[in-house]
Amino acid sequence: MIISASYKTDIPCFYGQWFMNRLRAGYCKMVNPYSRQIYRVSLTRADVDGFIFWTKNLGPFLPHLAEIRAAGYPFIIQYTITGYARSLEHAVVDSEQSVGQIRRVASEFGPKAVVWRYDPILFTSATPHEYHLKSFSRLAEQLEGAVDEVVISFAHVYAKTKRNLAVAAHKHGLTWSDPDDEAKRDLVGRFVEVAGSHGMQVAICSQNRYVTEGTRPARCVDAERLGAVAGRLIAAERRGNRPDCDCYASKDIGEYDTCPHGCVYCYAVQTQSLAQARYRQHDPDGEFLFPPTDVRDPAPAEPDGQMRFDV
Repeated sequence: MIISASYKTDIPCFYGQWFMNRLRAGYCKMVNPYSRQIYRVSLTRADVDGFIFWTKNLGPFLPHLAEIRAAGYPFIIQYTITGYARSLEHAVVDSEQSVGQIRRVASEFGPKAVVWRYDPILFTSATPHEYHLKSFSRLAEQLEGAVDEVVISFAHVYAKTKRNLAVAAHKHGLTWSDPDDEAKRDLVGRFVEVAGSHGMQVAICSQNRYVTEGTRPARCVDAERLGAVAGRLIAAERRGNRPDCDCYASKDIGEYDTCPHGCVYCYAVQTQSLAQARYRQHDPDGEFLFPPTDVRDPAPAEPDGQMRFDV
């Protein structure tokens, strides 16, 4: 089983001590966001093939990586760096620090252990087409030799995203837009040229209509890359969790509405105030990242029966 930690929240940045406590305990508990059932997820070496960590600031978690690897767990860091202004990413660490953290991971654990994410691509008056080309080019140059893949995607403008964008627009005097597919494909083509000149492959996350020459569909949870990091074959089923997703099967142990980064485009947070409140209530010694208040009786396994759990 591959454990995802987590596309729902930034565990390395904000909940790293909780994760390490649960890893040492050999399990954690989580609640299914849809069925509200509780699951006990094994984190033992016998049951876990490896981890996919998702973050915008690895700094607080860096001291733990050696312990995780020494315990026999391979890992991949999916590291997002966009360089957006505070008006769009309220509490994200400066991109220069992020670049340094990626280079440190690559130096200690190899370039296969980290993937750069330039996503989501959001078009605002502060981040127009040319901004993205300039920012992407700068970051690609700084990351040359440390990563061999960059994952990109264009922002999905959900209802909660529109609401948060409207708040940011009013507060900071911004406007935002959603360009047509032709404009997006043009930007992808420019990115391919830049990435290729710095030794990187461009992968498109869950948006196959933008897959063009020189790109491929992204596998953010990638058993093949994880196997390359581990030095052994990792067997996993290819099973994405949304349309166009090319990921391998995994179990995510995060919780929605718990990331206080304050990114206005985030699909996993309703409001920044809610996420900040939950972060303050978090107990690093608890079994859950955030304890549920409305749940059903514990279930022995996931509904599709594909995942194994300690029960």
